Amino acid sequence: MSDIKVKDLADTIRVSPEKLVEQLNEAGISVSKADELITEEQKQTLLQFLQQRHGVADGKDASPRKITLKRKSVSEIKLGGGSSRSGGKSVSVEVRKKRTYVKRTPDEAAATELLNQQQAQQHAEELAKQEQLRQQEVARKQQEEVDRQKEAEAESAAVAAAIEAEKQASEEARLAAEEEQKALAEEAKSQTAKKANTEKTEPKLSASQLAHKKLEEADAKRRAANLARVEAEKALEAKRKAREEEEALEKAREEARQATVDAQAKEQKTDRKDTDTRHGKDKPARKGRHDRDDDFERKELHVREGKAGRRKKKKAAAPQKTPVLETEHGFSKPTAPVVKEVSVPETISVGDLAQRLSVKSGELIKSLMGLGTMATINQVLDQDTAVIVVEEMGHIAKPVQENQVELALEVSEEQVGEAVVRAPVVTVMGHVDHGKTSLLDYIRRTKVTSGEAGGITQHIGAYKVETSRGEVAFLDTPGHAAFTEMRSRGAKVTDIVVLVVAADDGVMPQTIEAIQHAKAAQSTLIVAINKMDKPEANPDRVKQELSNHEVIPEDWGGDVQFVPVSALTGEGVDDLLEAISLQAEVMELKAPVKGPAIGTVVEARLDKGRGTVITALVQRGTLNKGDIVVVGQEFGRVRALFNESGQQLDTAGPSTPVEILGLSGTPAAGDELQVAPDDRTAREIATFRQTKAREAKIARQQAAKLDEMFNKMEEGDVKTLNLVIKGDVHGSVEAVSQGLQKLSTEQVKVRVVGSGVGGINETDAQLAAASEAILIGFNVRADNAARKVISEKGLDVQYFSIIYDLLDVVTKAMTGMLEPVYKDEIIGLARVDDVFRSPKFGDIAGCLVLEGVVKRSNPIRVLRDNVVIFEGELESLRRFKDDVNEVNAGTECGIGVRNYKDVKPGDQIEVFERVLMKPTL
Repeated sequence: MSDIKVKDLADTIRVSPEKLVEQLNEAGISVSKADELITEEQKQTLLQFLQQRHGVADGKDASPRKITLKRKSVSEIKLGGGSSRSGGKSVSVEVRKKRTYVKRTPDEAAATELLNQQQAQQHAEELAKQEQLRQQEVARKQQEEVDRQKEAEAESAAVAAAIEAEKQASEEARLAAEEEQKALAEEAKSQTAKKANTEKTEPKLSASQLAHKKLEEADAKRRAANLARVEAEKALEAKRKAREEEEALEKAREEARQATVDAQAKEQKTDRKDTDTRHGKDKPARKGRHDRDDDFERKELHVREGKAGRRKKKKAAAPQKTPVLETEHGFSKPTAPVVKEVSVPETISVGDLAQRLSVKSGELIKSLMGLGTMATINQVLDQDTAVIVVEEMGHIAKPVQENQVELALEVSEEQVGEAVVRAPVVTVMGHVDHGKTSLLDYIRRTKVTSGEAGGITQHIGAYKVETSRGEVAFLDTPGHAAFTEMRSRGAKVTDIVVLVVAADDGVMPQTIEAIQHAKAAQSTLIVAINKMDKPEANPDRVKQELSNHEVIPEDWGGDVQFVPVSALTGEGVDDLLEAISLQAEVMELKAPVKGPAIGTVVEARLDKGRGTVITALVQRGTLNKGDIVVVGQEFGRVRALFNESGQQLDTAGPSTPVEILGLSGTPAAGDELQVAPDDRTAREIATFRQTKAREAKIARQQAAKLDEMFNKMEEGDVKTLNLVIKGDVHGSVEAVSQGLQKLSTEQVKVRVVGSGVGGINETDAQLAAASEAILIGFNVRADNAARKVISEKGLDVQYFSIIYDLLDVVTKAMTGMLEPVYKDEIIGLARVDDVFRSPKFGDIAGCLVLEGVVKRSNPIRVLRDNVVIFEGELESLRRFKDDVNEVNAGTECGIGVRNYKDVKPGDQIEVFERVLMKPTL
């Protein structure tokens, strides 16, 4: 039935029933209560209505076109009036912001792009017009300057002429004054010349009068020249002041025009930046305390010269014109949401991603918490998480692969020659002590097991054997359960898996694991039933048990070859080699010999005299002495090549296991070996891989911190055994670490605080001392400096060569860390028949011992209706009037319970003792 109640649908989609009823009514579905039923068609109608409301049409993108962001910030303001000690009163101020962003369609984006291009073209035309006007203005100013200079020269010439005229007038006045003085002197000398002129003629002026008249005329001329000079200087000063005022006004106009041009340029720059952002040309945002939540360009606030410069120009004689105030602010808020195209690498920190999104780190962390991810600003996010959070914040994520540097290792088709037949790679697997290494030993006529501790192979061995049917590359893997990872690596590089099963032992746990690894690697399986020389050998039992794991023999109608062999006598070994050769011919194994070599690291170790030594299996191409190789996170030049017999080689072709010297460090078993074109490329690739591995490790550690914290809270007081493990080869160290960590229980956890390849050095000892760990050396020993630290710190050091002993010792150490366990064992039970009053001992219970024995020194429990009501110890134990230490079954006695006075007839007194039990994991 498709009908459903409104409240049930509200619970399913996690909204309130009232809101769902409101949405149904808005969609045209008449619903009044939450208990009403709605049909499937009505649900579809509601879905279409909600999609249309959010801007989603049929067949289009289902992502919302609108998103509303709400932000709330609370601050506190302290008011005056309070004492300094109390801090005064405080008022909480809450600011709420709400912004809605609309996602544009591709048509709208194209229209916006066209509009931006038109605006850019208009802006270019305006700039060209402004440049033309500016050039015209410059020419006009130059012409005005020339005219001004000519006018100033004319004014200066007029002033100079007035000054010269004044000088001439002064000189004439001086000469006139001298003539007047001479005339007066001459008149004083002529005392006798007083003749009366009787003739009636007009009187004539005397010489002194003429001189005085000339003097007056000269003074008048001098005053006129002086006045002309003063007028000329005043006119010149007035023009100079007028020119200064004009220059000030022009400067103010120029500043206003330049401010307008700058504002238009900044606005155009903002538009161009938004356009570039839409096209993915974004730049990382600036760091700092002024980062904004929105995608705005940073503006600078300047103080106009008209305001700040008034203080400096206050002393000017002429008043300056008030500059025009600009009403347009330099900060312009975008009218539409800015959608960025963010390049997301494989790993990126939260801080870097926030810069690329131009948001605060806190906003990004809040979004991550909303998605269920606890993160810090320095935490490294993987690519998938970063893409999700970028899309969640309304931007476009573009995943970027950062392994471009590794493309230099790719081999072109011209470098690869024609594929030729190669030797098969055979991996020998099976349970421990089923004869894998003994079988290989017989094939290659060497005693490999003689060099192994306890006759057990502790790490992978690679050998190339020359048989009558051609060459075969063998990989021998350990059979112990702790080396599951090592066997897994062996299965990944192999063509044929030879599963060795002891005829007298049958299928064991590691045999089943080997079958699983072979199937996972899709390798052909051949079963070698070993130890056929023993009387108790039963091959039919082996076939029956393997058939339960989908390994069907050929004679039973299956596709798996079963070959009975004996590694001790050599029986069936030729048949096994023939089966391998036949299977290889059927598989048509080929690999190119020409071109750079590609291989896989089988094992890696640190040799004291030769440095890093790796065992690698070349899978294609030819590895030459002197090649520059990249192996995982390490690189180096091949200084020497050795085969399994220790003989030096110059080249190694496909399906050839070799030992390589010359790497910069110890790679992990299973890493890929590739030949690089030059040393610089190899170094760059190795550095890139190390950086990526370090970032991934940090990401895992930070992601596990919160889980580890919660685990510690749940576990409570869980004991932890810290270990520092050093081994001879990388595979052994990894396998031992995993085997020890699997020993962890709910009571005791095993924690490997440090591990590595090589002997125990001083750093390892210091680490063990700081973490209170046990030092474990697997086929390695401590050097002199480490032994000194071990002696001073009193550290516990354990050396092992066989993993069985290592696991047993660690298990005992974990058992010793457990708290002692006590068990209550009931030894006697007595029934209370009556209670007597004693003035000395109080209430005495008259009891009959039903079973066991009642001892005075043991603790007791008082039971009433088979329920424990008191637990304590005896005050007294009497048989008649005598104090006794114990009373056996079937005997009456008097019992006084210490600090308990509520014993009643019918109660039972249970006597027990605490037995210390040996703690177990």
